[in-house]
Amino acid sequence: MVRSVFVSRLAVFCLAAGLTVLPAVPPAAGAAEPPDPAAAAFTRLRQDPARLDAVLRALPKGADLHNHLAGAVYAENMLDWAARDGLCVAPAQGRILADKCAPGPESGRVPAADLAAHPDLRADMIDALSMRDYVPTPADRSGHDHFFATFARFGPALAAHDGDMLAEAVARAAEDHVLYLELMISPQLGPVADLGSRFVLQGDGFADADRAIAPALPALVAAARHQADAMESRMRAVLQCGTQAAHPGCGVTVRYLYQTIRTMPPAMVFPQLDFGYALVKADPRFVGINIVAPEDDAVAMRDYGLHMRMFGWLARRDPQVRLSLHAGELAPGLVPPEGLRFHIRQAVEIAGARRIGHGVDILHEDDPDGLMAEMARRRVMVEINLTSNDVILGVAGAAHPFNAYRAAGVPVALSTDDEGVSRIDLTHEYARAAATYQLDYAALRDLSRSGLEHAFLPGDSLWARTRPFHMVAACAATPSGPVPAGGACHDFLAHSQKARLQWTLEARLHAFETGMIRQAALMDDHAQSAGQ
Repeated sequence: MVRSVFVSRLAVFCLAAGLTVLPAVPPAAGAAEPPDPAAAAFTRLRQDPARLDAVLRALPKGADLHNHLAGAVYAENMLDWAARDGLCVAPAQGRILADKCAPGPESGRVPAADLAAHPDLRADMIDALSMRDYVPTPADRSGHDHFFATFARFGPALAAHDGDMLAEAVARAAEDHVLYLELMISPQLGPVADLGSRFVLQGDGFADADRAIAPALPALVAAARHQADAMESRMRAVLQCGTQAAHPGCGVTVRYLYQTIRTMPPAMVFPQLDFGYALVKADPRFVGINIVAPEDDAVAMRDYGLHMRMFGWLARRDPQVRLSLHAGELAPGLVPPEGLRFHIRQAVEIAGARRIGHGVDILHEDDPDGLMAEMARRRVMVEINLTSNDVILGVAGAAHPFNAYRAAGVPVALSTDDEGVSRIDLTHEYARAAATYQLDYAALRDLSRSGLEHAFLPGDSLWARTRPFHMVAACAATPSGPVPAGGACHDFLAHSQKARLQWTLEARLHAFETGMIRQAALMDDHAQSAGQ
């Protein structure tokens, strides 16, 4: 015990002196990795489950790369906005209504502002607008049905509150110690999809469709950029950014994926994709494109291959635009067996996705081991959403392919999907992964780093290699902390947004590990004192 305390205190001294926790160069072939004091401290701290939650909340998390802004909002805030806007709710339907409440009593309608005086009714509405206390009903027979039904139920409350939604998302990320968010949003979705009513898409005639809608895209791109400006302005006002009272959420770096809807007719899907490409090229805040909505929907299943060919055509035209695609958010029984065999492969090989969202049915794909080997070789990352996959698909624990991906060398990172609807945050996902798969500290730290490694930020990575993580030579010998004032590492970081954010993550991990080691040493001191 005395020796372990001494080692822990020595580690605290080394960390406080600014020594990097990573070796400057990889160990020689066959040499054992040096002991990791932070890993030992985490093992000590996790013996107390109550303490573990606080430790994982404080853990710096690189990124949440799979986060739908519309699903990130908690139902309580939606009801508050509905009350502020003078909207009614229909408790029997569990729905927020779009029109203003008329004066006088209305059958089946209750002013949202009145819910504060009726806590039971408000609680029922929260359950209807989220996965809280979900139980099957004739209308919502499964978690899948209830989850996707919530979006239509709460949609009217969000119409005028995209800036408030953004404020909530970044505030929660800051409380979770998340450095970077890629949020899925769809500005100008209606007008863009409506472009499909102006032409008939003939088979794979994407070039003709592109020419038909091209004249309308610049004005729509300008409108979307203005919408994003207004959203961010409202977020800064809500969080008092730029003032002495600024919320920590002001410091979270945010970028956007333009999300397109896969359940519309093909003539309305292609304009969304084409517009998304134009928006990404015009506005650096939009760093990629995704395609969303239930993958098991009849239209989504019927047109899946067509959608991948649309992406493939656009990718050949503009290979610099990056894709993170929902693929494999399926499970046996949800669709026929043949529907499980090719979605992830087509997203990777035909569409050219850099990241896959969910990827739950990978082991049901044709030649799953070959596909995972290809994904590992191409460094195609999978965004893992453990709680979402459980409540929507019923896939959890050993049945989830999380460990299969890791064993195959496929990069993975944890994400929230729809944290408000699921009533979670990213810390919850780290805690769930740690408990379910018995992850040690090194694995959790790798998940944090992997998020930023595969973020769609410009610039070279701070990491020369990632299995295990080792920094580029320019920065490998530089102690963690502020960006150096000069030298090779300074010059490297100056030319890469991604590397600068990764450097910040390393500095925060360094400080976190210092505190964790100190905390473990104190626990050992107390245990030793109690034993005397």
